Amino acid sequence: MQISSFDDLLQAACQQPEPQRLLFVFAAVELPEDATADQRAKFEAGAGGALVPLMCVDKAPQELPSFTALVDEARQFTAPGHDWTMVFAAAMSGTLDKPPTSADAEEPLQRMVDAIKGGSHSAYIPFDRQGEPVQFG
Repeated sequence: MQISSFDDLLQAACQQPEPQRLLFVFAAVELPEDATADQRAKFEAGAGGALVPLMCVDKAPQELPSFTALVDEARQFTAPGHDWTMVFAAAMSGTLDKPPTSADAEEPLQRMVDAIKGGSHSAYIPFDRQGEPVQFG
């Protein structure tokens, strides 16, 4: 299934034969302190920057009715001045008899955070603040 919206992600997770757990890492885009003048100009024009993970959460698909619900929950945990720009999503499977738990999700979430910090985010689906997939150039 082609994921072209957050709702597609929820639908795909619910249709899997094994129970799923969705993993989310909220990230900001910031300009590194050692940025060059050219990098600063591009950043001010809306391009470039470094991804900085801010917070993460895991959810069973049934716990998440919509992207708006995820955004509303994230708002409760967003520190002032540290608003997120995009959220990266992934899914993990359980077994036919046992869905993955939040404890099961801790290590995969940490790997997501580390990968995003290192710029290796191609295994995840990024969504903007409106729930639309982000295309990296």
